Amino acid sequence: MIVFVKLLLAHLLGDFLLQPTSWVKDKEQKKHKSIYLYLHIFLHFILAWILVGEQDFGWYALALAISHGCIDFLKLYFQTARTKRSWFLADQILHLLIIAAITLLYNNTLFAFSALGNQFWYIITAIILLTKPTSILIKNIISIWTPENKSKDESLQNAGNYIGLLERLFVFCFILTGHFEAIGFLLAAKSIFRFGDLKEAKDRKLTEYVLIGTLLSFGIALLIGLLVQAGLRFSF
Repeated sequence: MIVFVKLLLAHLLGDFLLQPTSWVKDKEQKKHKSIYLYLHIFLHFILAWILVGEQDFGWYALALAISHGCIDFLKLYFQTARTKRSWFLADQILHLLIIAAITLLYNNTLFAFSALGNQFWYIITAIILLTKPTSILIKNIISIWTPENKSKDESLQNAGNYIGLLERLFVFCFILTGHFEAIGFLLAAKSIFRFGDLKEAKDRKLTEYVLIGTLLSFGIALLIGLLVQAGLRFSF
């Protein structure tokens, strides 16, 4: 199980945190001719091998990286502006299936934790999952309802993303520390601050859009928090 968690962490790092937007744009434009596609594949190979931490995992890490590159190659050539959201979801599901398959192939080798315990890997993977990966997931889900009239938007650049990121991390921490009442307080506080803006906008679609995004953000954070809490309980 812990090998899967480590490979998931490597995937989250390689696909989201360590992949700049400039790499993504270059890959979409040049496809297989983009040098960043191969750097991206190599990065996944290195991350998987280092995080698992076993010398004999090298060939498995190589297979994982090559399969990752093949999936990305297919996505680059077959996705369109209209199907980009669907391909993103399919791409991530396929990557998770490959990670699961590699884990099953490698599960006959015991992995001993020395410096770090299982709890650390559960928590750090969950934290990274709740940052940029979840933001992109929510953005893809609600993109079909994006309000059209944004001409008078005076909000800070990327403020919504950072607010969502922080609220998910707060919810996650509240769950792990057993302060479920604080989650209700956080949701109420955000609702109060957003109420004035939504009331002035007098836009029902915008209100529903914000509500869907907020509920998705809190819901995902709750789910991940409860799963990690259960994992920590059984790992002792």
